[in-house]
Amino acid sequence: MRTIFVDLEAIASNYKTLKSLTSAKVMAIVKADAFGHGIIEVSKKLESIGVDMLATADLEEAHQIREAGIKSPILAWLHGSETDFAAAIKNDIQIGLSTVAGLEAVAVSARQVSGTAKVHLKVDTGLGRNGAALSDWPEVVAKAVALKNEGLVELVGVFSHLSGTSAKDDADQLAVFEQAVSTAETLGAHFQLRHLAASAATLNQSQAHLDMVRVGIALYGLDPTPHLKAADFGLVPAMRVSSEVVSVKQVPQGHGVSYGYLHKTSGPSTLALVPFGYAEGMPRIATGRASVLLNGKRYPILARIAMDQFILDVGNDQVKVGDEVVIFGNGAKGEPTAEELALAAETINYEIVTRIGGRAKRVFK
Repeated sequence: MRTIFVDLEAIASNYKTLKSLTSAKVMAIVKADAFGHGIIEVSKKLESIGVDMLATADLEEAHQIREAGIKSPILAWLHGSETDFAAAIKNDIQIGLSTVAGLEAVAVSARQVSGTAKVHLKVDTGLGRNGAALSDWPEVVAKAVALKNEGLVELVGVFSHLSGTSAKDDADQLAVFEQAVSTAETLGAHFQLRHLAASAATLNQSQAHLDMVRVGIALYGLDPTPHLKAADFGLVPAMRVSSEVVSVKQVPQGHGVSYGYLHKTSGPSTLALVPFGYAEGMPRIATGRASVLLNGKRYPILARIAMDQFILDVGNDQVKVGDEVVIFGNGAKGEPTAEELALAAETINYEIVTRIGGRAKRVFK
């Protein structure tokens, strides 16, 4: 009744397209279950085409990748107070760190397993999220260099994250990043990889590509920003979500439909029930704003979206049980897009694809 189709070939093709846009290495971001696309299947596909590096936010997903037999380099950078770095070191997972305390914890684990932790140091260049504050940066770097000299740490990379606020803000952050790297080098740190650009900057800011770029949303063929269209770069949406009509009935004029009667029929009409609700990630707030594709025609969702279902008023159109309903897919084929649903829900496509799921079955092709 509910299916999420994931085109792994489209993801592979998107990766190759993104590789062609830069001379830098390309890190594929597979955090949050590969943006809802399936972390193991996506990671295996990317490894098969020689991905430069994979990345997750936390170590739990990185360990899932290793347990699936995937050997590509992996970076994880978001850690809790109880994080087990020993397991990460044994699993050859690279670790993003931004505090002295984090480095000390990694050093303890490295001693426990008689290993060397592969580390990327993160500096906050203006986003205000994870990353060492500029005032703390010299202390963090000095600690990392000391641990490197002990053989407990290998300094693989240095990174930060752009805010994407404006071209000027991003340029300012790039300048701050370059100064932070210079400071680190003065303190004895030398890095194999500098990375700052995510999907948007990969597409339109070549000066920020440095040694490696990190591609997330663009890898899945979706727009990084409202002003940067993935399709303009030859990227193809990899996810298509559909359901089906499970009930059809005739109702008279003035018939209330779903909770709160936000919609009443304007005349004798046909109601089609679709079993795809907010439990599957269909945003309730999209009621009255979103539309779906049924038998080649767009129908607005006028009645309140419920937990398990929504109802379409199809008027006098011929609809039968079993007819496919496309929630979103490829706009080039006339299907609603994740971007359209995001707009209807007052959010972004990132949230739409990472929240999609519930009882829906994921099918890979």
